[in-house]
Amino acid sequence: MAAEGTEASKLESLWTSTGIHGFVHGGGKNLVMIVVGLLLIYLGIAKKFEPLLLIPIGFGGILANIPYASIADSEAMGFLGLIYDVGITSGVFPLLIFMGVGAMTDFGPLLANPKTALLGAAAQLGIFSTLIGALALSGAFESINFSLQDASAIGIIGGADGPTAIFLAGQIAPDLLGAIAVAAYSYMALVPIIQPPIIRLLTTKEERGIEMRQLRHVRQMEKIVFPLSVLVLCILLLPMATPLIGMLMLGNLFRECGVVERLSKTAANELINIVTILLGLGVGSKLAADKFLKPETLGIIALGLIAFSIGTASGVLLAKLMNLVCRDKINPLIGSAGVSAVPMAARVSNKLGLESNPQNYLLMHAMGPNVAGVIGSAVAAGILLALVGGG
Repeated sequence: MAAEGTEASKLESLWTSTGIHGFVHGGGKNLVMIVVGLLLIYLGIAKKFEPLLLIPIGFGGILANIPYASIADSEAMGFLGLIYDVGITSGVFPLLIFMGVGAMTDFGPLLANPKTALLGAAAQLGIFSTLIGALALSGAFESINFSLQDASAIGIIGGADGPTAIFLAGQIAPDLLGAIAVAAYSYMALVPIIQPPIIRLLTTKEERGIEMRQLRHVRQMEKIVFPLSVLVLCILLLPMATPLIGMLMLGNLFRECGVVERLSKTAANELINIVTILLGLGVGSKLAADKFLKPETLGIIALGLIAFSIGTASGVLLAKLMNLVCRDKINPLIGSAGVSAVPMAARVSNKLGLESNPQNYLLMHAMGPNVAGVIGSAVAAGILLALVGGG
């Protein structure tokens, strides 16, 4: 009898350690999140929506929801939890991504037409308007409770800059990181779907057909001085943005100085690829059911769309306003590229321009506000960190 009891106890122990028992005991929430992870992988592979990040994020989300494995628990030495603590809580991974982005970015179009920087700045209006919207939503629904830090992290989605969104959320709203990252990269991937209707609504065919002058040649010395000048201004005016801006400008200096080709190639290829894998897995660790399946998640996704739409509209409307005072006309299409989804937003501007005028090549013109938007979103993150980071 004692032996039979021991065997039964072992069988029960074995049963309670299985994934089936965990899914049943957890009410199926983990299964829901595994389906979400599979959906992200599907979107990355079949639809090619930001595959470099949606695939590792989706896979990390699946791993994070395996019952009893504790893969996403850093206290239990789960490897995803450790990756998150080492790379995202510290802010290291987004900063290394920014260095790689800098090494891949040509600021020449911005230097050739500096006034397009205003369009990149205007697109950041979506960030601050959505911050207010998040606080209003929190006050309107009892089931949603966003603090000022949470609202700030949600608003940054409007910059359409994934590493910046992850950096800021990791610093001031880590519990919302999974939803914010998924929303940010989803909307970046959906740029060709979201932006055209907004742009067409705000512009006429004649405005979309405006041809712009060919950009002047930008000398190497200008490209070398630019990252150093931006860094100095950041140090003097907004030190809280220095981590993001500093790494972006370091990568760009590697690219433009012409004497560290190996470092430039490493930052733009091997390093950014490795960090992208780890960053995606770390973000995926925050897709655990107990952290993601909340009313706040739906609010974040809705607010992210609003933020992105306002950012797109703001850039277009400012371009139209500038045409009232500028001698050289600006095609309003390039204003939509200020949301900084590089280079997808610039490609959308170029595509819509060609539809209205087959001779209207706007890609290089759109890259000016596009790269300005990268700087603008980093500056906005620094402002929010300065205002709410300590609270």
